Parts: sequence; structure tokens; C-alpha cells
Amino acid sequence: MAKDIGIDLGTANVLINVKGKGIVLNEPSVVAIDTHTGKVLAVGTEAYKMVGRTPGNIRSIRPLKDGVIADFDITEAMLEYFINKLNVKGVFSKPNILICAPTNITDIEQKAIIQAAEKSGGRHVYLEFEPKVAAGGAGVG
Repeated sequence: MAKDIGIDLGTANVLINVKGKGIVLNEPSVVAIDTHTGKVLAVGTEAYKMVGRTPGNIRSIRPLKDGVIADFDITEAMLEYFINKLNVKGVFSKPNILICAPTNITDIEQKAIIQAAEKSGGRHVYLEFEPKVAAGGAGVG
């Protein structure tokens, strides 16, 4: 059975909360790719460990800038990796995903975040703005 998850796509870190379990993932928003093939080599902590210690054909990328997707394909690969790592998909079901986003993003950027989460394995994807999510987490409203 699939679980409901919440994702905070941060410029520095990605936090993922699984309903009933709390925060189950807190990893750097970094993806290491092979520049010759375009293949993703590592994501999160493993990619962060590679920064500055790799040959010239391996590049570490932060796909988010100021909470906004700067590289759609790399963000999608990162989300897919994290969702698969958590094993939150069932045989016949996908998780519902709530993603929090900064208030200053455009409609196009909102659609890009939703689309990346859907392509990464989300059944229903919801987007909420950070101040509202923070207020809810603090017990306001």
C-alpha cells in the first residue's frame, strides 16, 4: 500500500516526511552526473561526498536555485531516486505527494514542480506555499 508523503524541496536539502513515520529523509539537494553520457551517478549524500573529488567528466549539480527548479530533468531524477529509496510505492499504488514551495514562484514553475513529482511516481501531487505549511506545522490555524 502506498503512503502519503510530504516533500520540502530546499535549495540546500530535501526533507521527506512519510505519514505516520515523521521525517524519514534529510539529504543534500545534489546530483552527480557524468557529463559525457548525461547519466545520473549519485544523488543526495552520495553525490555531496563526490563534490571536488571526481574526475573532470563528473559534475555535481544543485538542481534547485532559491527553491525553484533550475534543471527540470535533474530535479525529476533526484525526486525519483528519493521516492524509490523510501519504498513508499505499493505494487498497484503510488503515493500522494504534498510539496511545499516558496511564495515567489511563477505559475510555470509551480507546474514544473508538480510535473516532476508526478513523473517521479506520485499519484496525486499537491503544492502548498511554505508560509502556510510552516503555520500548520506550528499549530496555527
